[in-house]
Amino acid sequence: MKQINAFPAGFLWGGATAANQVEGGYLEGGKGISVSDCAKAHFGTDVTNYKAHNTVTSKDIEEALKDKDTASYPKRHGSDFYHHYKEDIKLFAEMGFKVYRMSIAWSRIFPNGDDLTPNEEGLKFYDNVFDELKKYGIEPLVTMSHYEPPINLVLNYKGWYSRETVGFFIRFVKTICTRYKDKVRYWLTFNEVDSMIRHPFTTGALIEDRFPGQNFEEVIFQAMHHQFVASAYATKICHETIPNSLVGCMLTKLTYYPYTCKPEDVLKAQQTMRGTYCYSDTQVFGEYPAYLLSRFQNEGIHIRKEMGDDEIMKAYPVDFVSFSYYNSSCSAEDTSALSLTPGNTINAIKNPYLKASDWGWQIDPTGLRISMVDLYDRYRKPLFIVENGLGAADVVKEDDTIDDTYRIDYFREHLKAVSEAIQIDGVECLGYTSWGCIDLVSESTKQMSKRYGFIYVDCDDYGEGTYERLKKKSFYWYKKVIETNGLSLYEE
Repeated sequence: MKQINAFPAGFLWGGATAANQVEGGYLEGGKGISVSDCAKAHFGTDVTNYKAHNTVTSKDIEEALKDKDTASYPKRHGSDFYHHYKEDIKLFAEMGFKVYRMSIAWSRIFPNGDDLTPNEEGLKFYDNVFDELKKYGIEPLVTMSHYEPPINLVLNYKGWYSRETVGFFIRFVKTICTRYKDKVRYWLTFNEVDSMIRHPFTTGALIEDRFPGQNFEEVIFQAMHHQFVASAYATKICHETIPNSLVGCMLTKLTYYPYTCKPEDVLKAQQTMRGTYCYSDTQVFGEYPAYLLSRFQNEGIHIRKEMGDDEIMKAYPVDFVSFSYYNSSCSAEDTSALSLTPGNTINAIKNPYLKASDWGWQIDPTGLRISMVDLYDRYRKPLFIVENGLGAADVVKEDDTIDDTYRIDYFREHLKAVSEAIQIDGVECLGYTSWGCIDLVSESTKQMSKRYGFIYVDCDDYGEGTYERLKKKSFYWYKKVIETNGLSLYEE
């Protein structure tokens, strides 16, 4: 077989972050409080207990709004990109980034979500970021909503369950598309749109105790419907405001293998995968898949629609499919005798054939190739890998160097899998942005010590440190990968 040793010309190499995990400056520049600013860290809690790290109650919100502390609420400080963006973008440029995936904090533009006019200081901040990226020839890939609903929408509108939130979001989208029409071409609507079923607070601004007597699963799907409608309107606005724009959906690629070849395990894996695909199916095809409608009917879930919802969803599906991929998992009909291990927003059956990260996430490069083939065969639309990375406990040596060879090994094998999917399997892939290209607050455990970056940030879990930036060994490695358009992956 011919050696696979390069990526297509024009492949968009880069890195990814999210405003709520990297920016900081949570009370600066007129910014309002977001749901992420109220996400308290539970350091010392078992990392396999995902719900303990991500379940939020109304009482938790009351306490968070009274507390100005940043140590217990790490997303309030992040990596302080708000004050370091010029330095950080310069480092991205040194690595050779062609694209930088980021998000716009809704609460920085409309502090309460329902404001009639935008916050000019917030708009100017992103003007400055985009201008800095342009200076180095880096294309921004902007997520409109990445776990950033303003907390006011939780307190006074029941989050995305409320139809009014669709209108507020449309106002936000019109504002940013008009303002940045000459600066941003690539857009994503909702980050990991499927994640609402797993952590409804951060994605949907939903708190279960605020819906007494209601079927909370139905509440979640109603909020999801509103996001589907909002995504379609956002795509319409982008296309009309920015003629050359491309708008993508973004899903959590939770890849499941049957634990055995027992037919019941195969069926269980298929059904579990559908539990994620139903969200991207809706955004790509512009209508609910038959299997999801059957579930609604069988489980008595009723979704309220307004006149024109189906039409707008059908008329404005997404242009490409982006996704996060960190690990694969297994699925089985009977899990009683099987070990579980954590992954990206899940706990799932442990695969005995795979190694795992410091945080128990199993490492499966081949699973990324399988995921790309599955998605491309399903949708026949370009893919964009917008999150893939390794959270690890990096150590700074006395000479300020960080030898993260384990991260290099992780990326080398995953990028080879991407190359094989493109060159052997015929998958169309626009680009690749590693997660998080600079250390940031982990979403799953709210830790800085779970480090992902090529760039080290001197900040601990409690926000203590100088916030100095240091280049890790992987920084220079990734720079060479980009310089050679992937050829260096195959060097001995």
